[in-house]
This record gives sequence, C-alpha cells and structure tokens, in this order.
Amino acid sequence: MNPLYLERLILNFLNEDLGAAGDITSRALPRVKGRAKLIAKESGILCGTEPFSLTFKTVNPKTEVKWLKREGDAFEKNEVVCLVEGELPSILTAERTALNLIQRLSGIATTTRKFAEKLKGSQVKLLDTRKTTPGLRILEKHATRVGGALNHRLGLYDAVMIKDNHIKAFGGVKTAVTTVSREIPITTKIEVEIENNQQLQEALEVIELIDIVMLDNWPLEKLREAALTLKRAKQGIKVEVSGGITFENLETIRNLPVDFVSTSKIVTAAKWIDFSLEVE
Repeated sequence: MNPLYLERLILNFLNEDLGAAGDITSRALPRVKGRAKLIAKESGILCGTEPFSLTFKTVNPKTEVKWLKREGDAFEKNEVVCLVEGELPSILTAERTALNLIQRLSGIATTTRKFAEKLKGSQVKLLDTRKTTPGLRILEKHATRVGGALNHRLGLYDAVMIKDNHIKAFGGVKTAVTTVSREIPITTKIEVEIENNQQLQEALEVIELIDIVMLDNWPLEKLREAALTLKRAKQGIKVEVSGGITFENLETIRNLPVDFVSTSKIVTAAKWIDFSLEVE
C-alpha cells in the first residue's frame, strides 16, 4: 500500500472526527502517560494493523503500538492483540478512528477467510469486486487479500470490464469488444460480462481479443458447458463466475472448470468484529 496514500486517508478520517475545534474532551486532560489494551470481544482474523498504528502515530508520533498478533493471524474472544502506550490525551483522541478501522477490516478479512477456505484445494480462486465503501476501497480490498481472496480490478482505470449496460450502449458484444480494444494500451486486459448463450456466441466471434469472460448469473447446471466452450475456443482464456454466489453453492462451483469466482458478499455482508480499547 502506498504509504503517502494511506497517510492522506488517515488524516481525512481523523479530521472528520476532530473538526476545526479538535478533541475538546481529551485536551482537558493532563499529558500523563498510560497504556491501553486492544481486546477482542469475539474471535476472528486480524486485519488493519498498519492503519490502526498510523492513526495513533499521526495524532502523536511518540505513541508506541506493540502488536501481540500479526496481520492475518487468528485471534480468540477476550484475547489482547495489541498494546498502545503514550500520552493518554493522544490515545483517547485517536481511539475511535483506530477502532473503526480495525473492526471493519478485521470483519472483512474474517468473512473472506470463510469463503476462501471453502475453495481450498481447488483450482478456483476467490475474487473481490468494486462494491466497496467510498473512500475505503484500498483498505477493504487489502482486507480481502488478508482473508485469502485475490483483488479484481481496483477501479475503472486498470482494466476493461464490459458489463451488460456497456453491451446495450454499444449495441452488442462484438461491437463493444472491437471498439474498446482499439482505444486501450496493449498491456490492458479485457474482460466481458456474459449473461446468456446469445452473448456467449457473440463473444466467441471476437474471442481472440478477450482475456477473461465473466459468466454472470448463469444457472449452476449450465456453467460447466459454457466454461468448456470458452476453454475450447481459446487456449489460456480465463473464466470467472459471478452473481448469486453464496457460501453454500461454492461447494458446487469449486468443482467446475472455471478459474475465478467473484462475490461482493465478502465485503458487503461482512460483520464488524467487536474490539475494545481499555486504558489501564
């Protein structure tokens, strides 16, 4: 993660809480030193250690954050995972922002790990999506990686994704693919979202220009034949399955001849992990 980008995010998060007046409660405290423990209120996968630490150090560079667990480690309920030492007013000023981050990101990593474990041992890799919280995408996508997923494109700028509305706007799959392919750098991959057999046949006409085909919202019983058709048409083509993905149907998808399965649920359905920061 670009440290300059992360620093800017943390500053924005803190300024949202501090406003123009600052922490009017904590600044009344004497600048005495103390220590606080980060305690897990439930089990999960730890994620967000770097932004958590940076939040405290941004408020006061002299604050020390000592981790007893590493990024990606599992932790249990009531376990102390971190110690924060420094001036108490600074610790209390950074507390809520730091907790919000560690709770959100650990929740995503924990949910992602459950999905990734369901695919373990198969050739199918778990991908995240662009359904992320505005302003938090880079952190939430980091959390999915910690949980065991791979990142899909980060934004509109790093890969072509021709979706259903693009196909309608262009007037068809073939026109969309050929037109876009002329406008992009040669290093940019092209992915096309296919929703039915008619679009699949159109994609086969320009398959040499396509790197990844997403079979979106296909009935499970039709996925195998569609994937095999694409694999036979072009050596090295990658096939992604998306839409209607649940924890339960991963058991079926893991045995299909596809490369990826993508779901927004590892972010959108993730529950925050409860932590508390208790001053000793």
